[in-house]
Amino acid sequence: MAKRLTKALREKRRWVGLHVNDCRNRAELESKIKEIAPAEDWRLMDFTDGKAILRILLKDQNEWRAILNKPDQPIHSVTMSGKIRLVRERLNL
Repeated sequence: MAKRLTKALREKRRWVGLHVNDCRNRAELESKIKEIAPAEDWRLMDFTDGKAILRILLKDQNEWRAILNKPDQPIHSVTMSGKIRLVRERLNL
């Protein structure tokens, strides 16, 4: 069995709080994110009531910011943190 990477050795993550319009379910939102995603490695963690949390890698943070920092788009960033707990608190999830 392969050894599991310790927290210090694995890639660092960022959690992005999103405001979402025009998505009725999780699958629809995932397909829309897939269309705009600048990187392959991301994961949709939560999606409720037009709010979502996306996990991305720290190295891809600037590319994601460029795409998600447009408030006039149906999917845009509201907050970002290295801790998912903080993003959940800010989005009231």
